[in-house]
Amino acid sequence: MPNHIPPPTATDPSSAFQRLLTVIDTLRTECPWDKKQTMETLRHLTIEETYELSDAILEGNLDEVKKELGDVMMHLVFYARIASETKQFDVVDVLNSVCDKLVNRHPHIYGDVNVQDEQDVKRNWEKLKLKEGNKSVLAGVPAGLPSLVKASRIQEKARGVGFDWDNKEQVWQKVEEELQEFKDEYNGADQKDIDLDKAESEFGDLLFSLINYARFVNINPENALEKTNKKFIKRFQYLESKAKEQGKALQDMTLAEMDVYWNEAKKL
Repeated sequence: MPNHIPPPTATDPSSAFQRLLTVIDTLRTECPWDKKQTMETLRHLTIEETYELSDAILEGNLDEVKKELGDVMMHLVFYARIASETKQFDVVDVLNSVCDKLVNRHPHIYGDVNVQDEQDVKRNWEKLKLKEGNKSVLAGVPAGLPSLVKASRIQEKARGVGFDWDNKEQVWQKVEEELQEFKDEYNGADQKDIDLDKAESEFGDLLFSLINYARFVNINPENALEKTNKKFIKRFQYLESKAKEQGKALQDMTLAEMDVYWNEAKKL
């Protein structure tokens, strides 16, 4: 028989959240695995859960989104529980902190500030963060973000204080300029004579400018690239399955043979 009777299924947000708190408290005191966890041991698991949530969103699988949101929420409550054991903070402090921040950073809702659109909201947000002690507008961009996401966030924050191009045509001109500079590193040069550090730098500039253009035309570059990754994987796996049906290994096929199946996958 179980040592504890699970709390009943909740019917409202408050009791549902309390149910989660009760379950985590029980597991923390009774389960050998949960007892051993620290913020450091949970960290990589939380990152994994966040990526699983991201995948579910991109797949449009709302049942999985619901499940992954639950996993992420469980982790957040777990961190607060661990901190409460050393009297650093608890879940009440966490919730009050984020509510206070949201109220303070939305003076157009909770104060007398007037805004015209979302860009005004973003500009006010960045100004308020500087008043709160941030030394730079870019200080809020986590150093550990993947580079593509980081570039997008850097550009969004710079835009929030008015550092931006006037129109998308200017941004596209910058893309073409960076593309030409990257090509210039290779045109007319033997591979052994290419300055790879310089070429890498120019390629980085090109990617940065493409991400900037994506922002101007309301494309999320991270989502766009991940959808392309998934598309490539599905097509490549179709190619592998067709090769297997023919009793062939991919490495023994010509590119022309592989292209036949690849084009079939594109039509599907």
